[in-house]
Amino acid sequence: MSDTIRRHPREHAMAIRYQQRSAEVRMLQRQCYALATLRLRAAVDAAGGRGAGLAVVSDIDETILDNTAIMAHAMTHQGDNVETWKLWEREGDPHLIPGAADFFDLADRLGVTIFYVSDRFNENKLATIATLSRLNLPQVSADHVQLFGPPKAERRAAIERDHRIILQLGDTLHDFHGAFAGVGLDDQHRLAEEHADRFGDDWIMFPNAAHGTWMEAEIRPWTAPSRPRR
Repeated sequence: MSDTIRRHPREHAMAIRYQQRSAEVRMLQRQCYALATLRLRAAVDAAGGRGAGLAVVSDIDETILDNTAIMAHAMTHQGDNVETWKLWEREGDPHLIPGAADFFDLADRLGVTIFYVSDRFNENKLATIATLSRLNLPQVSADHVQLFGPPKAERRAAIERDHRIILQLGDTLHDFHGAFAGVGLDDQHRLAEEHADRFGDDWIMFPNAAHGTWMEAEIRPWTAPSRPRR
C-alpha cells in the first residue's frame, strides 16, 4: 500500500475520503448487513429454526471494523505502514461498521457459531480479541478469532469440518473463495462472474474503495473522435 500512496497520493486521498466520510458508504454498509440479516434468518429457518451446527464466517477489517483513521494516518505520514498498522492493531480505536452489532448479536441469539477470519497479524491476536470484546461482539475467543497464518481457504475448510457455513462476509474476493487469492485482475473478473449467483446469497461483499489489488490497474479513458460525427 505504501508504494501506491507515494505514487498516487491524491487518488488515494479521494478513496479514503469516500470510504471514511461519505454517507453513501455508510448506507452501502447498512444495506450489506440488512441483506445478511435476511439471508441469516432464511438459512436458520431452513434448518428448522435452530442454529446449531451452522456458522457465519466474517472478515474483520472494513467488514466489521472501520479502520479508515489509520488509512488516513498512513497516507499523510507516509511512514512504515506495516509497523504503523501493527501499532494500530495493538493500540488503535476502530469503531464498528453500521449494522455489525445488530447482525452478530442476532446470529449469536439464533445459536449460529461465529468465526472472525482475518489476515491481521497473529502476533497481535490478544489485542484484536480485546478490540472485538471492547466493542461487545459475541463469541470472541481464541478459537473463534482466526488470524494470519494458513490461507483463509484452509481456515474455512477447517471450520467446515464441524460446521456448515451458511454465510460469508468480506470486503475482498479471497474472503470468499481460495481461487481468488493471488490471481490477476482479469482472472478475478472471470472468477467473480463464475460465482456471481453467490454474491448477495451466501456471500455478502462490503465496499472498500481504499484498498485492493485493483489499485495498480490502468484506467481506461474514452478516446474521443477526432471530429464530430455527422
